[in-house]
Amino acid sequence: MLHRAHNRFDAQELWQQDHDHFLHPFTHFDSFRKDGSLVLVEGDGCYVTDAHGKRYFDGIGGMWCVNAGYGRKEIAEAMAEQALQLCYTTTFVDVTNAPAARLAAKLAALAPGDLNHVTYATSGSCAVDTAIRLAHYCQARRGEKNRRYVISRKNSYHGSTYLGMTVGLRDGDQPEQFRYIPDLVHHLSAPYPYRRPEGMSLEAFSDFLVDEFAAKIEELGAENIACFIAEPAQASGGVCIPPPGYLPRISELCTKHGILFIADEIVTAFGRLGHMFASQDAFGIIPDMIICAKGLTSGYIPLSAVIYSDAIHDSISAPDPDAWFTHGYTYAGHPVACAVALKNIEIIEREDLCGNAARVGDYLEKRLSELRSLPIVGDVRGRRLMMCVEYVKDKATREKLPDSCNISKRISNECETKGLLVRPLGHLDVLSPPLIMTMAEVDFVVDTLRGAILKATEELRAEGVI
Repeated sequence: MLHRAHNRFDAQELWQQDHDHFLHPFTHFDSFRKDGSLVLVEGDGCYVTDAHGKRYFDGIGGMWCVNAGYGRKEIAEAMAEQALQLCYTTTFVDVTNAPAARLAAKLAALAPGDLNHVTYATSGSCAVDTAIRLAHYCQARRGEKNRRYVISRKNSYHGSTYLGMTVGLRDGDQPEQFRYIPDLVHHLSAPYPYRRPEGMSLEAFSDFLVDEFAAKIEELGAENIACFIAEPAQASGGVCIPPPGYLPRISELCTKHGILFIADEIVTAFGRLGHMFASQDAFGIIPDMIICAKGLTSGYIPLSAVIYSDAIHDSISAPDPDAWFTHGYTYAGHPVACAVALKNIEIIEREDLCGNAARVGDYLEKRLSELRSLPIVGDVRGRRLMMCVEYVKDKATREKLPDSCNISKRISNECETKGLLVRPLGHLDVLSPPLIMTMAEVDFVVDTLRGAILKATEELRAEGVI
């Protein structure tokens, strides 16, 4: 029986309007011209419904972000109540609002160490810009104006603003048709254990990565480096969990050389790995800044934040009549968005969604590991509710399948026919479901994905690819 959405939406009209007028993020024009979009119109819990009335388990969690699940009446009511009370106020210079102040205090209380100060933006990309500008400003206020370089990593993703796309470096993210900021960002190797050099142990791989960072500091000169930015677990770059000891050792080098450590927790914050923040609880570091977005509001409204240390604040707020932090956004600290974030965090805490993410996530890891035995599955990795499957042509050599196979999309398309959404990324399929996921839903997801992989394997054999 079709869901009630079928009676409320003209599916073809919506598809056509979207096709004709909406330039989507990361559009592949040839595919979009032919297939257009999947038009989603409703959401409830872990499920979304399209304009035809078909229901899907959302294994993507929107875009790593619908942590508390769809259809939360409490969040909608908090949004409406704040919009009626005070829909907007500037937060420039010396004006604020109650939700922005309360949320800043809450984030300071939740963040590790002395990260007690907050500045807001409207997206993860804008928050990355803010963090890097804050790093430059802080270093200059400390009298080290030559500290301009940013150290990042290959296979990283830090947003799609001009600066964000310069800082990140995934395959295909820097096509020649765009331009990037020259001589600002220097990229190190990704902490990608599955693709480490043949015969290298995890411990040796960690040594290699740390030594590479130390060599880069020597090459550029510590006095010229403002910050190091890293996702504690690389998300869109392949769900890479770094080797043991890597992040603490990198953090030690940053501290030794006066380099600010920026942890990009846009994906990992607010429960995805079973913790409010992953930096300290999952990886044993206290960075100088944490960037968060996505799960901050569970995707109900755009909001991001940079949470930074007392030490940074002391430097930038030191007495100087000519000092202004000339950066910010019209919608920074938007009262409606901050009210939503407060309610969302209340739900995460009250319902122990971090605990559920840990319990169900551990089961998801266990069930997904069963897929390792399948012929084209090279690796299953991630942690808890941030997982991916990597496909290969040859498991022994880790040779990738030809791009023409479109393997991840082939598999995600088959999952879609069975009522499951997974995210195709090149030779990977990624899972980042809502934190309210149940054990039974884990079984559905893994069994459905297994069936799709087996079907794709049969097709590849018939086509002579494997």
